[in-house]
Amino acid sequence: MSSILTNNGAMVALQTMKSISKNMGQVQAEISTGMAVGSAKDNAAVWAIAKTMESDVAGFKSISDSLSLGNSTISLARSASEQITKLLEEVKGKIVNSQEENVDRSKIQADIGALRDQISSIVGAAQFNGLNMLSNKSKTVGTGTVNVLSSLDRASDGTVAASNINVGKSDLSTTTSVVGGTALAVGAALTAKATGAATTAATALTGAASAPTTAITIVAGAVVAGDGYNITLTAGAAGLATANTASIQDIRYVARDGDTAADVAKGLASAFNDYAKKQGLDTQMSAAVGTGATANVLTLTGSTTVGNNVTAQLLAYAPAGNTIGGGLEKLSTVDVSTSAGAESALAVIEGLTQTAIQAASDFGTAQKRIEIQQTFVGNLVDSLKSGIGSLVDANMEEASARLQALQVQQQLATQSLSIANQAPQNILALFR
Repeated sequence: MSSILTNNGAMVALQTMKSISKNMGQVQAEISTGMAVGSAKDNAAVWAIAKTMESDVAGFKSISDSLSLGNSTISLARSASEQITKLLEEVKGKIVNSQEENVDRSKIQADIGALRDQISSIVGAAQFNGLNMLSNKSKTVGTGTVNVLSSLDRASDGTVAASNINVGKSDLSTTTSVVGGTALAVGAALTAKATGAATTAATALTGAASAPTTAITIVAGAVVAGDGYNITLTAGAAGLATANTASIQDIRYVARDGDTAADVAKGLASAFNDYAKKQGLDTQMSAAVGTGATANVLTLTGSTTVGNNVTAQLLAYAPAGNTIGGGLEKLSTVDVSTSAGAESALAVIEGLTQTAIQAASDFGTAQKRIEIQQTFVGNLVDSLKSGIGSLVDANMEEASARLQALQVQQQLATQSLSIANQAPQNILALFR
């Protein structure tokens, strides 16, 4: 049936032309923007995923900046540690020279003093943007470790957590530690820090054929920055009379942030042995620490000579009033002006050199890890960008082909509509 009021053919042709025009608009938008999903209305799910990934890319770019800053900071600390190691090697050479009898020890001591001052200068200057990785004397918890932001970890539920590369400070200053705080009362206050016979009263190490010992356990988890510890020795026998400590500074250790009970035990053992050697009693008494689970146990050993008796007592001191010493504080005690001093200095410098070597090694390891993470973050950003592109970028070859096809369809639709609009004209022939 033909009608002059309703032209179904024209309506169909018009709807087809509208659909083609809409599709052409989408293709033209893809060509002009290069994106198949340019807004949420194009594909809400894909758009949401792409935007989340884009936010991650922005976050990882900031992380890359953080890693660059951390790398520069650790690189400076490593370089300074290596330089200090070289200076300590020079000091060792001076000490070895002082072992000779026919040398001017006073001049050698002056050279050692100059090298010591240079080490202090390097430590003071080894800061990057105000952060000095070679100084760790703050009593604030957490200041002994620097956290370098390294990653953003997104869980399957969408939550995001930051990951850090933790780099510990290595104190290479020559600052002398001082125990000047308030002594903890013998009893609960003291046993919260250390336990053992010598923490409640002076324990006698009575000389005998079988070397007498007493064990002191530094309580694990109880050490805080600034805690002071000292061991007092009292001896009445003629053979050990020189063992008597004159002050609480003779055998001491002040904990720094990050120290564990094992570090305290090790520090006290070193101070005890240094004092015994200085007094010429290193064959009469010694201190040692355990290994593994007993690394926090300090064992004092007395003389094997009957009558060479000595009593020992350990006390702990509250942080306020104590001064945390540098990792190379023993360098200030090196004195080769005498034959005895030259001999003892050789053992001291060996330990200090190892401290500096360990610091440089630790910083080198941390810097290498940061550099690896930098490379990974760069590759990760590239992968994320590629993933985003695969989700939202337009396929330009496909878009070109579609545009060509739609242009042909548009021409045909225009012709079809023209034909449909001419249909009512044919009705006039019926009335001629």
